[in-house]
Amino acid sequence: MTLRERDVPRGGWGNNALGTSRALHDGLSFVRKTGIIAEMEARKLRHDPTELFTRAVQPALWLLVFGQVFTRTHAIPTGDLPYIDFMAPGILAQSVLFIAIFSGIAVIWERDLGIVHKFLASPTPRAALVGGKAVSAGVRALSQAFIVYVIAALLGVGINWNPFALLGVIFTVFLGAAVFSTFSLIIACLVKTRERFMGIGQLMTMPLFFASNAIYPISMMPDWLKVLAWINPLSYEVNILRSLMLGTPGTMNLALSFGVLVFAAAVLIWIAARLYPRVVV
Repeated sequence: MTLRERDVPRGGWGNNALGTSRALHDGLSFVRKTGIIAEMEARKLRHDPTELFTRAVQPALWLLVFGQVFTRTHAIPTGDLPYIDFMAPGILAQSVLFIAIFSGIAVIWERDLGIVHKFLASPTPRAALVGGKAVSAGVRALSQAFIVYVIAALLGVGINWNPFALLGVIFTVFLGAAVFSTFSLIIACLVKTRERFMGIGQLMTMPLFFASNAIYPISMMPDWLKVLAWINPLSYEVNILRSLMLGTPGTMNLALSFGVLVFAAAVLIWIAARLYPRVVV
């Protein structure tokens, strides 16, 4: 500590300024470390981008087969909105869910290779390690969003091309990926083996998808399923994507939907940061 710093009176303006400066430095350091972890994860895609193309098959089939068939049958009431338009944002949310929910298995591989031990021995905050993986899941999900947009445009979906709406969709994709990838990381920290993780991951994916408003409105669900849909973060993600992607008002409040996703992401990152060291125990 310098003489000038010692001369600053405790509890005065100088102390407050020093505290603010330190908090700003810590915040920037946290963001930088989160970015480094995210960049490390995203770099894996450059070495093996085939995962992005293979995962694109599923949303393509949903839109090209399921979507077009049910658009002709008019079996699902969607008001004035064609069913393929109603469904496209739901399939985008589904793609984000599917690509994020299995991302946690990577931490089990990294533990076996000794990478997690090195991360834990570094001064990097646990929340930055978890946050970096959440951001990288968003990068992976962004490629799915691009593919869904291309297929939807080719199928004649009435997409809202407003730049602000597109930015909102990108932010929502990152937010949704953060929620489900962090949830996936928590499962990986608890089960600790690839076999258990794959079993639980597959067990969770379909209930999350079908207990949401991705492919049918909540209003046509039985009462018990409506309760699950209202507490399912995927329903709020679909509501935001449907509002921004199509430019139509959603069935839920947009600010509330963003608030639920941000709250869910913050809570899950907090839990995952505390469970992260347990993966090596």
